[in-house]
Amino acid sequence: MQILLQLKSLRRFTNLFERRWISQSGCSDIKDVELSQELKHCIETHWRKHINQQQFNDKSLDNKFYVLSMFPYPSGNLHMGHVRVYTISDAIARFQRMCGKNVFHPMGWDSFGLPAENAAIQRGIEPKIWTEQNIAQMKQQLIDLGCSFDWSRELSTCSLDYYKWTQKLFLMLYHKGMAYQNEALVNWDPVDETVLADEQVDNNGCSWRSGAKVEKRLLRQWFVKTTAYAKQLLEGLDDPMLKDWRDIINLQRHWIGQCDGYSFQLLTSGSNYLRVWTAQPEHFKDPNAFVVLKSQHYLGKEQENEVHMTVENPFTGTIMPLIFSDEPAFPDKCDVYLAAPNFREKDEELQRALNLSFFADNEFNFENLKMENLRKEVLETAERLKLGGYSVSSKLQDWLISRQRYWGTPIPIVHCDKCGAVPVPDDQLPVRLPETYVFKSKDVFDIFQCSCPKCGNASAHRETDTMDTFVDSSWYYLRYLDACNNHEIFDKNLAHQCMPVDLYIGGKEHAVLHLYYARFINHFLHSQGLVPRKEPFARLLVQGMVMGRSYRVRGSGRYVQEHEVEIVNAKRNQAILKETKEAVVISWEKMSKSKMNGVDPADMFREYGIDTTRLIILADVAPTSHRNWSSETFPGILNWQKRLWRIINEFYELRSSPESSQVDVNSTEFKVEEEKLFDARNFYVKGVTFNFRHAYQLSVAISKMQGLTNSLKRVPKFIQRFSKEYEQTLAAQLIMLAPMAPHFACELWSKFVLAPKRLNTSPAHFNWETDVLLQRWPEIDQQYKVGLTVKVNGFENCVIKIARSHIDNVTHNDALDLAFNTDSVTSYLIDKRIRTTNFVLYPGIAAILNIYVDKVKEEKPNSRATGSKEGGTTA
Repeated sequence: MQILLQLKSLRRFTNLFERRWISQSGCSDIKDVELSQELKHCIETHWRKHINQQQFNDKSLDNKFYVLSMFPYPSGNLHMGHVRVYTISDAIARFQRMCGKNVFHPMGWDSFGLPAENAAIQRGIEPKIWTEQNIAQMKQQLIDLGCSFDWSRELSTCSLDYYKWTQKLFLMLYHKGMAYQNEALVNWDPVDETVLADEQVDNNGCSWRSGAKVEKRLLRQWFVKTTAYAKQLLEGLDDPMLKDWRDIINLQRHWIGQCDGYSFQLLTSGSNYLRVWTAQPEHFKDPNAFVVLKSQHYLGKEQENEVHMTVENPFTGTIMPLIFSDEPAFPDKCDVYLAAPNFREKDEELQRALNLSFFADNEFNFENLKMENLRKEVLETAERLKLGGYSVSSKLQDWLISRQRYWGTPIPIVHCDKCGAVPVPDDQLPVRLPETYVFKSKDVFDIFQCSCPKCGNASAHRETDTMDTFVDSSWYYLRYLDACNNHEIFDKNLAHQCMPVDLYIGGKEHAVLHLYYARFINHFLHSQGLVPRKEPFARLLVQGMVMGRSYRVRGSGRYVQEHEVEIVNAKRNQAILKETKEAVVISWEKMSKSKMNGVDPADMFREYGIDTTRLIILADVAPTSHRNWSSETFPGILNWQKRLWRIINEFYELRSSPESSQVDVNSTEFKVEEEKLFDARNFYVKGVTFNFRHAYQLSVAISKMQGLTNSLKRVPKFIQRFSKEYEQTLAAQLIMLAPMAPHFACELWSKFVLAPKRLNTSPAHFNWETDVLLQRWPEIDQQYKVGLTVKVNGFENCVIKIARSHIDNVTHNDALDLAFNTDSVTSYLIDKRIRTTNFVLYPGIAAILNIYVDKVKEEKPNSRATGSKEGGTTA
């Protein structure tokens, strides 16, 4: 019956209100009906077409804001991790638009890779068809989620229009000597029949995907010389542009390592490149130098200690033997050692121990030569001959990019018996994948036969390996800017105006490899003059995983579903299996099907609504923390929505009723209530704005908005009916809700604007002729006092209240003057023991002055006897 009444009311509302602005027409004029689930669905269906009408303007870029979320692999269905990251990015994108920014918020698909190929094998369909079906499905789910992506810039890494330019990027690296082929001992998955990176092998030596025991194989592979940029990638982590990177900085530093040596790439007599790392490159100047490889090195194929091959020393013109031995003290994570008997006594001893004395001429004298001159000469020669000589850690390796699978970007190289490896000319790109699925085998080798671009040899063949998908995702943020450009990889001028990305959002699991490779590619493109900054991402928001409660039988470790479990003691997480009474371990783990703890977002949308799901995923915990998904946390958001619904209905009813009584708006009682609202509005607008714009603690922003709702709820009815301040506060509440719950906020706003107003409708306030998403973000009033927080050695000393109109113009020196004129800032600040100060201004919101002083113990003669608190260490 209630649903029928709602539907009748919906139809009545549609007939009653025909307004000039469709965006202001809500889907209901119901006043006292509760906010039911059916009504939520009606609201979301009604507003779905009206909430994503703003797009990026690439003709006016002075005020751009590039917010980027890591693009997904198109698996076919969103999971709660997707819901979290894309709700976060959408909320911030909407906020920045409401602040007047020209927001670029694109979306695409990381669509190459092994899962689609395996699915093709299992289902007997082409990977391309499988992938395109999944993209269509996931795209619709993201639209249903209410995400305001700019779909005009959509890209897919498996499309010709994209992987043509991935191949161009590879060739740019190749022509600069940054891509090369070499034999390497690699991890081989015998089930998926492809190379795996070290990070894709678990602690038991098994493949992360197939579970097969990984084998070691010697294969000829393609590498990108990322180590050439190691030092500048390490130094780039100190770029002051990088904000909120937190522990990601340390993860990147650890991955790169300390660049305390130099790497050289020498060609052996066996036609392999040998990486030689040394902290003393001047040792190459020893004509008696030799190279020692660990006995397990992949080049070692014969008896230990026997000279198998040699390498030319390009700095002396002599031949260096390659010796296999475990005797030397090899550098960390390094299996190659450069021995220089004329420089180091221990190497001379090693030379004798290895019976290499016949190579030596120990009369060679370096005493009159300066080591720094020798080092400079070696490094300059290495640069001229393109042999390396760049600063790098001993453990960092080049990027192995080749994969032995079909579904990936083809490597644009042709192998010719006469010419060797020949790059495909630009005008022949893209090198296309075969039309139908092929797996690597000798039976299909003729598919790859072609003519050599250099000599025309008809029996040449193109490279059968494809690129690691990390290559595809290493530059997508640039292609987004110019996704329809078929003439060049991207528009250089557009990149210079739009880069770097202002905010990059994604999972911490990608904070090492993907971020490292993306940074490397951007550094390389910067060296080619194509991008304005070395670093591609200014601010980083690394979101935590969504965790589900899992139930695992103690002993067997078997996962079971929640309905199979009986909770014995909820507080102590004690449970048993209903059927067998076996003990069950309850824990929070990353959601997955195998652990039976996943939640389907579609179920959440059906049961609670899209906006409610968005609010729940953002509430309670910071985006950077793991989110324990539990229905126990839902009531807070559900009740908040109901309170807002009742407040807006009550406001409409009070404002629409006949004014049978008059209220003295100049009375003391009225003014006191308005002052309370004034303080509440400014206080909560300040808090919400700070957490949207600076801290990105969206859960705290929700808490602040809930506080404002409570302030509105406590207001007497005569204030709701006649107060301009109440009207402005309620409008601010709805506007601040809009980025997180756009459908619901639009509906509330449509009812709000229908009620009679008492507020001046000047541009400084609101535009009643447009919907809530087109309103300007509320600002703090100029006369409202905000805080200048003074901290000493990181601890808050005092907060100085200053009118907003003044704090926008406070300088570093102004802040120091204000601090020194405040009694609570103790005397030792004036005693010139200040080491340094740091001032941060958050315009229109707040400011923080950090003062660092030397800690000096100040003893007062009678402090202990008199009970004085003046003694002790300064804080």
